[in-house]
Amino acid sequence: MSIEHAPKTEGAGRTFHTIPQVAEHLQVSDKTIRRWIKNGDLVAYRLGHQFRISEPDLKTFIRMRRET
Repeated sequence: MSIEHAPKTEGAGRTFHTIPQVAEHLQVSDKTIRRWIKNGDLVAYRLGHQFRISEPDLKTFIRMRRET
């Protein structure tokens, strides 16, 4: 389920994606991703003024959305 076409940031053995990358992958707006983060639905890590979403957290989010 990796976002193949987008550049990734590696850290501590994890792959991280930006909000625009995740929005494009899920075919939703950046605003929707930010709302999911704000509501606590999607786990994101703040690095300065930017958010990053880890690949495992994204997979968990998608799996949980499928179950509901």
